[in-house]
Amino acid sequence: MTSPNRASFLLLLALFTASCAVARQRQHEPILAEHVEALEVGDPATKVMELLGAPTEVVQLGKRTAYRYDFTQTKSAGLFLVVIGFFNQDTDQDRVWVFLDESDHVTHVGSTLSADEAEYSMPWSE
Repeated sequence: MTSPNRASFLLLLALFTASCAVARQRQHEPILAEHVEALEVGDPATKVMELLGAPTEVVQLGKRTAYRYDFTQTKSAGLFLVVIGFFNQDTDQDRVWVFLDESDHVTHVGSTLSADEAEYSMPWSE
């Protein structure tokens, strides 16, 4: 091949072998803010499970109990060229703790809901 033809061939090869990828991973069930907000001090554990489902983890604190709920979402994006790839991954998580007294009634609820903030982006994006 002559030099201009070889350069054209390499350019075409790069263009046709370039690809991009987008992926999303989710772990556990999404936690709805309105369900968390519906919980009140004194509610029975049965109401907690009706609203939020089965907890990810149950922690015994002496005679008291704590339920932990988690939802994790990861969004990934990548651009792959012939010999180089650019990849970025953003993971955010929802976490809710529900504390119950010895008679299985809610005493405290704490939450951080940010899983929806995960974004698709390239490494050079802010």
